[in-house]
Amino acid sequence: MFANLSDRLTASFKQLRGKGRLSEADIDATVSEIRRALLEADVALPVVRSFTANVRERAKSAEVSAALNPAQQIIKIVNAELVEILGGEARDLHFAKHPPTVIMLAGLQGAGKTTLAGKLGRWLREQGHTPLLVASDLQRPNAVTQLQVVGGQAGVPVWAPEPGNGVGDPVAVARSGIQHARDKLYSVVVVDTAGRLGIDTEMMQQAADIRDAVDPDEILFVLDAMIGQDAVTTANAFAEGVGFTGVVLSKLDGDARGGAALSVRGVTGKPVLFASTGEKLSDFERFHADRMASRILDMGDILTLIEQAERTFDAAQAEEMANKIAGDGDFTLQDFLAQLAQLKKMGSMKKMLGMLPGMGQMREQLENFDEREVDRVEAIVHSMTPAERTNPKILNGSRRQRIARGSGTTVTEVNALMERFEQAKTMMRQMARGAGKGMPGMGMLPGGGKKAKGRMAPPPKKGKKGKSGNPAKRAQQELEASQQVAPQARAGSAFGLGQPKAQEVPDLEELQKYLR
Repeated sequence: MFANLSDRLTASFKQLRGKGRLSEADIDATVSEIRRALLEADVALPVVRSFTANVRERAKSAEVSAALNPAQQIIKIVNAELVEILGGEARDLHFAKHPPTVIMLAGLQGAGKTTLAGKLGRWLREQGHTPLLVASDLQRPNAVTQLQVVGGQAGVPVWAPEPGNGVGDPVAVARSGIQHARDKLYSVVVVDTAGRLGIDTEMMQQAADIRDAVDPDEILFVLDAMIGQDAVTTANAFAEGVGFTGVVLSKLDGDARGGAALSVRGVTGKPVLFASTGEKLSDFERFHADRMASRILDMGDILTLIEQAERTFDAAQAEEMANKIAGDGDFTLQDFLAQLAQLKKMGSMKKMLGMLPGMGQMREQLENFDEREVDRVEAIVHSMTPAERTNPKILNGSRRQRIARGSGTTVTEVNALMERFEQAKTMMRQMARGAGKGMPGMGMLPGGGKKAKGRMAPPPKKGKKGKSGNPAKRAQQELEASQQVAPQARAGSAFGLGQPKAQEVPDLEELQKYLR
């Protein structure tokens, strides 16, 4: 969603690189670019004015003028201001001292309240709570049925005494749902309410009546992150008509400009608590302002990636795999298949790759990444016998043809997979052995790892040549060999690079470029 904004902001910082000191003109030009980027992202005008004013004021202060790298200091300021307008510190849900905790969802029709109720219920269940979903949206066709289906997929029970489709009293359903939760000792109740295509008096009155009947601990306003400037009007209307304690952003995986996410906190003053990032029930996460700011500035979101990995990967299995990669066993295709299955549980490969720093520069390649490639790889490995997965060296031509036919691929694709697997296994083993001895993977480089032992390994031979029986040719070979070995033993050439050159005066301009 923030792709365009991210590109515009990072582009505005490029002109600052390489400058030892920033002038007022530089700061004004950068702030102007930031303002233009925010307006194009459909951020509310009051938020844009406040944001750019704070950036300008801090950029002209002493903290930048005294900095060793003013350009990086500007990026730090923009990051801090982004975190501020996105909500600052993350806030937890307020749970009642005496269960059940009542959470009411409010918002327009089409914002994704019903699906989000299932996602929230699933998230609460994973946190150790016992949630109950209450179907109080009796107006929208099949809203009750949809909540029952979503609840079944999430493994969360649903209280739906009325069929909906215009039949039943939503206030009575909400009240009876709270009583049912008390009787059955549910710890959290999530009340799904009706919405409209637009703001009207009837919708607001119904939401207010449900609020008064259940006395919720949290009222979460579900906001479609794709609606742009309308988010400000809608949020203000709900804040005045019903009131809410927090915001949930839905459809953050869309391709809209994302101004709603940057505007709602600044306009309403209410924090964003959760974000829905996809259609699956697992595409739901706590909203962290600092992590979202890092994504916007193309600095990645490693913490969220680690949290997803910790939820998905088994610690004992991961340790066993690490030991195999380090050399305590053989990392086989069966192990690779297990790792691939764990990765798929984490979600979309595109999303995971997008959380890595600097991936904004590879956005086109990332968008062209085919998720089905993982399925093709799985099909190839599944088409192998257990013996072939354990020992790929037995894969001859006929076996590879059989695997290609069984997986619906070609022999070329099978060969390419096996080549990549061997290369990846070798690289991971080198990195594991080099860990703790300088840079990972340095064991295969001159002067690094176990093999070097303080001396330079001889250069690889281009080919094996036996000594010639001709005395003249043999003398020539011995002369060439001595010329190859001699530089390694010369004084001042610890890395076998020959005689040291005369000391040169460094180019200060080039040095400054690398230091910036």
